[in-house]
Amino acid sequence: MSVRVRRVYDPPEPDDGVRVLVDRLWPRGVSKDAARVDEWPKGLTPSTELRRWYHAGEGPYEEFARRYEAELTDPEAAQLLDHVRELATKGPVTLLTSAKSPEQSHTAVLVRLLEADRH
Repeated sequence: MSVRVRRVYDPPEPDDGVRVLVDRLWPRGVSKDAARVDEWPKGLTPSTELRRWYHAGEGPYEEFARRYEAELTDPEAAQLLDHVRELATKGPVTLLTSAKSPEQSHTAVLVRLLEADRH
């Protein structure tokens, strides 16, 4: 299983595989052609409320990650996570985000959950 994270502003690479945008909002300044997004499962992204709470600096990353993981137990989100997991068993998957620090964003939670499930 190959899952990696890249910023959506970086140019696509041949080995990206399926490119999945995991942000709820379309990234500013990026055209749909340039982004080359294959899938955009908005239901897999943090809720608007959680995203705003975290970006307002109201809590630490660990609390954000805990709350986001709880949101991922929602049936729609769980189904979308299973779908990405299925894609990753067939070939490379690149999770795309506009986050400036992907390692301190929801993408790190997604990668951790996807990697934990393969053991």
